[in-house]
Amino acid sequence: MRRPLRKTTLGSILFAGALLAVAVTAEAQQTKKVFRLGYLSSADPVTDSANIEAFRQRLRELGYIEGQNISIEYRYAENKRVRYPELAAELVSLKVDVIVLTGGNPTIKAAMNATKTIPIVMTSGGIDPVASGLIESLAHPGGYVTGLTNLGRELGGKRLELLKETVPELTRIAVLYDPAIPGPIREVKEDLPVAARALKLTVQSWELRSVDDFDKVLAALNKNRPDGLYALESAFMRANQKRIVEFALKSRLPSIGYREYANTGGLMSYGADLADSFRRAAYYVDKILKGAKPSDLPVEQPTKFELVINLKTAKQIGVPIPQSVLYRADKVIK
Repeated sequence: MRRPLRKTTLGSILFAGALLAVAVTAEAQQTKKVFRLGYLSSADPVTDSANIEAFRQRLRELGYIEGQNISIEYRYAENKRVRYPELAAELVSLKVDVIVLTGGNPTIKAAMNATKTIPIVMTSGGIDPVASGLIESLAHPGGYVTGLTNLGRELGGKRLELLKETVPELTRIAVLYDPAIPGPIREVKEDLPVAARALKLTVQSWELRSVDDFDKVLAALNKNRPDGLYALESAFMRANQKRIVEFALKSRLPSIGYREYANTGGLMSYGADLADSFRRAAYYVDKILKGAKPSDLPVEQPTKFELVINLKTAKQIGVPIPQSVLYRADKVIK
């Protein structure tokens, strides 16, 4: 007949079991995977700061804390396209789990050339990823690239409409664009002519391929002065944004551009709410880290857009902003 365990013996067993459980839990915590993200930006840390903070905040809400269960490797090309391949290769060499990137087609292609296996999350680049051959379709990307894309086919027309509503006497608008990017080419050749005809506007497009082109193009605009100016987005255009804005101010030209344009002195800007897009990008990262395949995550388009009006610039160039436009502004710079 088996004798019952003494209380002291039973207590010792329970205590030892508790210690073992604590040790196992501690070991599990120590060996818990710390995910590593790669972030590749076409811009610079200052320009990207608000967007990055929105992304990190959403990651925290999803349970990812930097220094605990996730780390982020940041790489900034500072609007120098030649650096994209080098920086993408650096992130791949670090064996990151996911690459998050901005900058549209050039940065995506640089990352795709650097890896064929690491998932890539786009953050609202102004491209058509299907037409560019980056994915099979928005609903079923197919490969290892997913995220958000701002196809933007309606944005060019909307910007012309807003500029015309603000300055009804406009008849001729100069469009400045970088022909090295597919999106602006499509907008200039296909989308803007249709929108311009509907608004009874004449659009003249000017290519800016290099810094040297600015002197020639701006001299031509001084000689044959338009009524307004529209700057299309690209890394090269952002790098020279200040020069474009200064020309518009000096020439007293009402101008409109992409999301950040009005912040540097342009009259107006209209574009996707980038902070919202970056928050949404964190959703993709979360899904992928939890085992989802990029090929199964549909590519989304932005749902929130912002109209920014620079009243300080309006006063400087002598353009009164109609109340109908001011009422629709998401941000007014005074």
